[in-house]
Amino acid sequence: MTQELAGRVAIVTGAGRNIGRGIALALADGGAAVVVNARANLKEAEAVASEIARTGGKALAVTADVADADAVNKMVTAAAEKFGRVDILVNNAAVRVEQAFEAMTLAQWRAVTAVILDGAFNCVKACLPHFKQSGSGVIVNIGGLSAHTGAARRPHVIAAKAGLIGLTRALAHEFAADKIRVNTVTPGLMARPRPAGAPVPAHHAFVHALAGRLGEPTDIAAAVRFLCSPGASFITGQNIQVNGGAFLG
Repeated sequence: MTQELAGRVAIVTGAGRNIGRGIALALADGGAAVVVNARANLKEAEAVASEIARTGGKALAVTADVADADAVNKMVTAAAEKFGRVDILVNNAAVRVEQAFEAMTLAQWRAVTAVILDGAFNCVKACLPHFKQSGSGVIVNIGGLSAHTGAARRPHVIAAKAGLIGLTRALAHEFAADKIRVNTVTPGLMARPRPAGAPVPAHHAFVHALAGRLGEPTDIAAAVRFLCSPGASFITGQNIQVNGGAFLG
């Protein structure tokens, strides 16, 4: 692909590993300068930034808890100071723990929704002035398959991921006049490393992909890269399913 994102600056939250890392690398491959965010593991973020730099790209590794509005504001300020602008935000940071609803505390509920949903709120608020100045801002929220299929033991995750779709539709309307596009990419089940002995999430048992395989970070990253590109200028307010046919809707 060409350097269709040359001159653009992207912030990718939760970019130290898995899908977030894949998105950061893909946007950099498209020519964007990328702010690689991690919640606390600076070494992971720096490793991704180094990968980008080795291929001639520009990157900045930043730790910030997206649930902390002050930390997010500092991250966005650092991005603008380093690269001169902010054009793209990918809200990927998430916590995906399993917990039966009956045993769940309000603190456990809020620990998940604060990262997924409040984190997206904080990041959009901080980036919005820069998007308006850019005149071509792009927001991509990363959804979750279980927000559409349902699943046991994940009510906080599912509620927050479903909330991202609602936020996408609301902001697509609200920001249209400012030429800011807002979309969601919803991954299917992913082939990701799991700690030895870690159980497979319960909702995996009943999902079968027509493609005959689990997804890879590059599958999701390709969709995000396209939505950030000029070729997607007529796409906003949409939820793009990238799931290998595991869910048709």
